Amino acid sequence: MDNNNQESSGFSYTYSAREQAELRRIRDKYTPPTETESKLELLRRLDASVTRRAQAVALSLGILGALILGLGMSLIMTDLAKNLGIGSNTAMIVGITVGVVGGVLASLAYPVYNAVTSAMRKKLAPEIIALADELMS
Repeated sequence: MDNNNQESSGFSYTYSAREQAELRRIRDKYTPPTETESKLELLRRLDASVTRRAQAVALSLGILGALILGLGMSLIMTDLAKNLGIGSNTAMIVGITVGVVGGVLASLAYPVYNAVTSAMRKKLAPEIIALADELMS
Protein backbone atom coordinates (compact mmCIF):
# COMPACT_ATOMS: atom_id res chain seq x y z
CA MET A 1 0.00 0.00 0.00
CA ASP A 2 1.03 3.53 -0.63
CA ASN A 3 2.22 5.49 2.45
CA ASN A 4 0.16 8.54 1.49
CA ASN A 5 -2.92 6.39 1.15
CA GLN A 6 -2.57 5.03 4.70
CA GLU A 7 -2.27 8.49 6.21
CA SER A 8 -5.29 9.86 4.40
CA SER A 9 -7.49 6.94 5.41
CA GLY A 10 -6.61 7.30 9.15
CA PHE A 11 -8.74 9.07 11.72
CA SER A 12 -7.91 12.71 12.38
CA TYR A 13 -9.29 14.83 15.19
CA THR A 14 -8.64 18.48 15.96
CA TYR A 15 -9.11 19.78 19.48
CA SER A 16 -10.91 22.99 20.37
CA ALA A 17 -9.03 26.03 21.65
CA ARG A 18 -10.01 25.22 25.23
CA GLU A 19 -8.79 21.65 24.87
CA GLN A 20 -5.57 22.87 23.21
CA ALA A 21 -4.93 25.16 26.20
CA GLU A 22 -5.55 22.26 28.60
CA LEU A 23 -3.18 20.07 26.62
CA ARG A 24 -0.50 22.77 26.77
CA ARG A 25 -0.96 23.16 30.56
CA ILE A 26 -0.61 19.43 31.10
CA ARG A 27 2.41 19.25 28.79
CA ASP A 28 4.05 22.22 30.54
CA LYS A 29 3.88 20.42 33.87
CA TYR A 30 6.21 17.76 32.52
CA THR A 31 8.63 19.85 30.50
CA PRO A 32 11.66 21.31 32.27
CA PRO A 33 11.22 25.04 32.89
CA THR A 34 13.56 27.58 31.40
CA GLU A 35 15.53 29.80 33.76
CA THR A 36 13.25 32.82 33.24
CA GLU A 37 10.08 30.79 33.86
CA SER A 38 11.43 29.23 37.02
CA LYS A 39 12.42 32.63 38.42
CA LEU A 40 9.01 34.02 37.53
CA GLU A 41 7.34 31.06 39.22
CA LEU A 42 9.56 31.60 42.28
CA LEU A 43 8.51 35.25 42.34
CA ARG A 44 4.82 34.28 42.12
CA ARG A 45 5.25 31.68 44.85
CA LEU A 46 7.00 34.13 47.18
CA ASP A 47 4.31 36.75 46.58
CA ALA A 48 1.53 34.23 47.29
CA SER A 49 3.27 32.93 50.43
CA VAL A 50 2.95 36.35 52.06
CA THR A 51 -0.83 36.21 52.22
CA ARG A 52 -1.13 32.42 52.46
CA ARG A 53 0.56 32.26 55.86
CA ALA A 54 -1.41 35.25 57.14
CA GLN A 55 -4.67 33.67 55.98
CA ALA A 56 -3.85 30.41 57.73
CA VAL A 57 -3.05 32.14 61.03
CA ALA A 58 -6.11 34.41 60.87
CA LEU A 59 -8.46 31.57 59.94
CA SER A 60 -7.15 29.40 62.76
CA LEU A 61 -7.56 32.21 65.27
CA GLY A 62 -11.05 33.08 64.01
CA ILE A 63 -12.25 29.47 64.07
CA LEU A 64 -10.80 28.88 67.53
CA GLY A 65 -12.42 32.08 68.80
CA ALA A 66 -15.80 31.12 67.30
CA LEU A 67 -15.64 27.67 68.90
CA ILE A 68 -14.79 29.13 72.31
CA LEU A 69 -17.58 31.70 71.92
CA GLY A 70 -19.97 28.86 71.10
CA LEU A 71 -18.86 26.94 74.19
CA GLY A 72 -19.63 29.97 76.34
CA MET A 73 -23.03 30.35 74.73
CA SER A 74 -23.73 26.65 75.28
CA LEU A 75 -22.95 26.96 78.97
CA ILE A 76 -25.47 29.78 79.29
CA MET A 77 -28.27 28.67 76.98
CA THR A 78 -28.41 24.87 77.29
CA ASP A 79 -28.40 22.17 79.90
CA LEU A 80 -24.67 21.60 79.41
CA ALA A 81 -23.89 23.19 82.78
CA LYS A 82 -26.41 20.92 84.52
CA ASN A 83 -24.89 17.87 82.81
CA LEU A 84 -21.42 18.98 83.94
CA GLY A 85 -22.68 19.46 87.50
CA ILE A 86 -22.24 23.24 87.55
CA GLY A 87 -24.81 25.47 89.23
CA SER A 88 -26.82 27.85 87.06
CA ASN A 89 -25.29 31.04 88.52
CA THR A 90 -21.77 29.64 88.16
CA ALA A 91 -22.56 28.50 84.62
CA MET A 92 -23.78 32.00 83.75
CA ILE A 93 -20.58 33.64 85.01
CA VAL A 94 -18.29 31.04 83.40
CA GLY A 95 -20.29 31.10 80.16
CA ILE A 96 -20.13 34.87 79.83
CA THR A 97 -16.41 34.88 80.60
CA VAL A 98 -15.66 32.10 78.11
CA GLY A 99 -17.88 33.74 75.49
CA VAL A 100 -16.15 37.11 75.86
CA VAL A 101 -12.73 35.44 75.53
CA GLY A 102 -13.90 33.66 72.38
CA GLY A 103 -15.35 36.84 70.94
CA VAL A 104 -12.11 38.72 71.58
CA LEU A 105 -10.08 35.95 69.90
CA ALA A 106 -12.39 35.92 66.88
CA SER A 107 -12.27 39.71 66.56
CA LEU A 108 -8.45 39.65 66.65
CA ALA A 109 -8.28 37.56 63.48
CA TYR A 110 -8.21 40.53 61.07
CA PRO A 111 -5.61 42.60 62.97
CA VAL A 112 -3.45 39.47 63.26
CA TYR A 113 -3.84 38.92 59.50
CA ASN A 114 -2.62 42.47 58.85
CA ALA A 115 0.30 42.09 61.25
CA VAL A 116 1.46 38.77 59.78
CA THR A 117 1.10 40.09 56.22
CA SER A 118 3.14 43.18 57.09
CA ALA A 119 5.85 41.12 58.80
CA MET A 120 6.08 38.68 55.89
CA ARG A 121 6.29 41.54 53.37
CA LYS A 122 9.16 43.11 55.31
CA LYS A 123 10.91 39.75 55.53
CA LEU A 124 10.54 38.82 51.85
CA ALA A 125 10.76 42.31 50.29
CA PRO A 126 14.50 42.25 49.49
CA GLU A 127 14.29 38.85 47.79
CA ILE A 128 11.13 39.72 45.84
CA ILE A 129 12.50 43.09 44.71
CA ALA A 130 15.81 41.53 43.62
CA LEU A 131 14.03 38.84 41.62
CA ALA A 132 11.64 41.34 40.02
CA ASP A 133 14.51 43.67 39.09
CA GLU A 134 16.46 40.76 37.60
CA LEU A 135 13.48 39.65 35.51
CA MET A 136 12.68 43.19 34.32
CA SER A 137 16.21 43.92 33.10
